Amino acid sequence: MRRGIRGTVIRAGQGVLAVGLLALLWRVAGGEEAARSLAGADMRWLAAALAALSLQTVLSALRWRVTAAPLGIHLSINEAVREYYLSQVVNQSLPGGVIGDAGRAIRARGQAGLLASGQAVVFERLAGQMGLFAVTALAFGLTVAVPGGVVWPDWLIWPVVLGLACGLALPVCGAVLARMRGRIGRAVAPVWQGMVRCLFARQVIGPQIALSLATTICNLAAFGFCAQAVGHPLSVAAVAAFVPLILLMMLVPLTIGGWGLREGAAAVLFPVAGASAAGGLAASVAFGLMLLVSVLPGVAIVLKRRRAPVMPG
Repeated sequence: MRRGIRGTVIRAGQGVLAVGLLALLWRVAGGEEAARSLAGADMRWLAAALAALSLQTVLSALRWRVTAAPLGIHLSINEAVREYYLSQVVNQSLPGGVIGDAGRAIRARGQAGLLASGQAVVFERLAGQMGLFAVTALAFGLTVAVPGGVVWPDWLIWPVVLGLACGLALPVCGAVLARMRGRIGRAVAPVWQGMVRCLFARQVIGPQIALSLATTICNLAAFGFCAQAVGHPLSVAAVAAFVPLILLMMLVPLTIGGWGLREGAAAVLFPVAGASAAGGLAASVAFGLMLLVSVLPGVAIVLKRRRAPVMPG
């Protein structure tokens, strides 16, 4: 009972925080200009963003299917896509952004158990973040090395360098811990070995790289299309360099679906890319709305399940 009340309070607090951040951004980042940009948005570019986000969901489902197979979980394409849409609609509706993934793991536990299904979901999400990390690192390196394009301010370079260094250190730490003797090694080794088998084994590494890069490109393209739609376009280099940093804010589980945090990051980074804070706010809101629309098939799945007749026992 107390846990349920506490969860409700936390969800309410996260919703209030999201609304508060958006209200603050409305005042400091030119909310009226952002509203005008949204009102005059080009529907063709928004449709392109919606298509990219929908493709991203399907490709992510295929990546989950590839990741789960080495763990003894064999999913049909239709099942993987259906379950992924269902998890997406839950993730976009509730705080934290992972509750839908937990449900996906629970529903897929029948073939190999909850531990294996949970690992498949975690490894799949990790593969997606690795794709985003790889594109971020490549774009950062190229834009810093090649003059005349994106200009990185000093206050942004060092946090990005630190983040990239931490990202590169994580797999090294995992490998070291897995080889340690004692309790730590025994706990980490099975997880590390499972991740290697699902993500880096010879038969899966090609599809994993292709699908993870493809989902990342879809997300970045969708945000770029939204910026174009609201009249504040970014160059391809700026999209590759800065949009990953904006999208990473959605992983911080302080609000619902990353609302408020994503818009704040966009309002800060768009001026660095040569646009305006109001343009960043408008583009991020448009992206969030298209993301919500893109998961509507998941709502249809929920409604269909609720209407399905219950078979007598």
